[in-house]
Amino acid sequence: MARLDNEIILITGGASGLGFAIVERFLVEGASIAVMDKSEQAIDKLTQKIHDQGYGDKLVTIQGDVRVYQDNETAVARCVDKFGKLDCIIGNAGIWDFSTSLVRLPTEKLDQSFDDLFHTNVKGYLYLAKAALEPLTRSGGSMIFTVSNAGFYPDGGGPLYTATKHAVVGLIRQFAFELAPHIRVNGVAPGAIDTNLRGSEALGQAERVIPGKALSAAVPDLVPVGVMPSPKDYTGAYVFFASREDNIPATGVILNHDGGFGVRGFSRIRGGDKLPKELGIES
Repeated sequence: MARLDNEIILITGGASGLGFAIVERFLVEGASIAVMDKSEQAIDKLTQKIHDQGYGDKLVTIQGDVRVYQDNETAVARCVDKFGKLDCIIGNAGIWDFSTSLVRLPTEKLDQSFDDLFHTNVKGYLYLAKAALEPLTRSGGSMIFTVSNAGFYPDGGGPLYTATKHAVVGLIRQFAFELAPHIRVNGVAPGAIDTNLRGSEALGQAERVIPGKALSAAVPDLVPVGVMPSPKDYTGAYVFFASREDNIPATGVILNHDGGFGVRGFSRIRGGDKLPKELGIES
């Protein structure tokens, strides 16, 4: 018997990268999956691949934007209509800021870039949780949210991205308190990952894709595990938190699944050595 037999899972941002890897792993573990994604092209590719793997009857897809509450409601409703219930939501859709520092954030783009990051990375999770509240309460289900090592440490992004992921940590803990004992709420905080995370439209990063060759080459020397993990390498943590068999005691827990960032020795002491030069005031 697979660990997620007869479990119904809804994931946002599930048509590519880490989300796609989670979908594939959960199907193997016996779950049926609803995927909400913004990209219609990515959904088409996902659908074709899942059908080719023989799991077509266990998949439903919804093209939608996590920043729109009605799209989250539609995704939940489509999932319940298709499979009859909902056992777990995975808030996974997100964007990065490509480590754009405060000094490099254009003043005229502050409002829009703030909204880009917070509306996707934080409000998207809030909307998903609200939309799924009733069916998850009925099933005694769970919520899982993708965090980041930037939810705990500096320098995993710029101030915007880091702030959003700290906010997600707060959401998880508050949700876990408010929804106990009926719904378990946990998070997975990946570190470096070979995925296709994109950036803010306001900052001109919508077509840029993490990790890039430079990061991929540097990561083995930056993390104690010595490798750039693939999306597939992170999926077991989501299976654990979704499992009713393995995860009875855990709520309000965030697995800092970061390749050992937290046990690194000291290397870079500060991030502002170039600040005067960047501001144009260095003599």
